[in-house]
Amino acid sequence: MTKKSMYSTAEVAHILHLSRIEIFRKIKSGKIQATKVGRNYVIPYESLLGLLEDTVGVHSKKQIDAAIDKALAEYGEVFKKLGRE
Repeated sequence: MTKKSMYSTAEVAHILHLSRIEIFRKIKSGKIQATKVGRNYVIPYESLLGLLEDTVGVHSKKQIDAAIDKALAEYGEVFKKLGRE
């Protein structure tokens, strides 16, 4: 990703793997800081960094939850026995 000072809604949608409509909703709700330029919105680089930190956390959480579910399915009885000790 080339560092720019401002990004379009389409660029942010592509980077975050979201739809442009979802980006507009987040702008309207205040979750994404943006400036309106004519008919379009632009998102500052700093705001994009904050969004990337949040999405990485969500992605990691899903991976962690999947790993926990797998461990419980495979070793649930062992965990119960260890918990009793």
